[in-house]
Amino acid sequence: MAQEETISRGKVYLIPNTLGGESTKDIIPQEVADLAVSLRHFAVEDIKSARRLLRKMDREFPIDESQFFEINKRTAIEDLHKIMRVIYAGNSVGVISEAGCAGIADPGAELIALAHQNGIEVAPTVGPSSILLALIGSGFSGQTFTFHGYLPKERKDRVRKLKDFEGDARRSGYTHIFMDTPFRNMNVLDDLLNELADTTMICIACNLTLPDAIIKTMSVKDWREKAFDLAKRPTMFLIGNAQI
Repeated sequence: MAQEETISRGKVYLIPNTLGGESTKDIIPQEVADLAVSLRHFAVEDIKSARRLLRKMDREFPIDESQFFEINKRTAIEDLHKIMRVIYAGNSVGVISEAGCAGIADPGAELIALAHQNGIEVAPTVGPSSILLALIGSGFSGQTFTFHGYLPKERKDRVRKLKDFEGDARRSGYTHIFMDTPFRNMNVLDDLLNELADTTMICIACNLTLPDAIIKTMSVKDWREKAFDLAKRPTMFLIGNAQI
């Protein structure tokens, strides 16, 4: 009897996106770019931004010959299993977030978890993370920190969260990292400056990796005098204790 041919499974590669810049050369290692453009199957948060990234990496990238699955918070488990069938057929899949590293504050985490559950190899690659860049540039503790994602939309709930972060940072030295949509950035800043104590330390990091990037750590009191417009700028906020 002829031995049944074994088809090797593909892998799941986590491909970083830029944080908004037009060039990938100073942001994403060439080896990672070469890997990304060698793939033809992708699970992406946003198809348009993923295609734009691949064309930045290689102007001749064959978009029309590639397969894109969109994954977001509405993606059903059945759709994730469709991607798994592509991997079982021997095709590697690249997971691409709309910005930064896949799997962090990103729906790609569900596909990654499913891959682990089914014995599929997962391979993260190096690229920019606004969360880690903000943390290492803040002067706050990089030993004990928490990323909270988006703040509550309702102001009273948002203020309660901010005061919880403030209290914990003061007691434990933990760094609290959070964000909001760019059109609510100024609302967050107003709450930070109007609701927290003068001595509370805040880091604001916006447009990281871009030519006009800004990252500054100051007390609430100093921020009141030196605040700047954050509208429409991707921004990370941090509350912590300066390491001095």
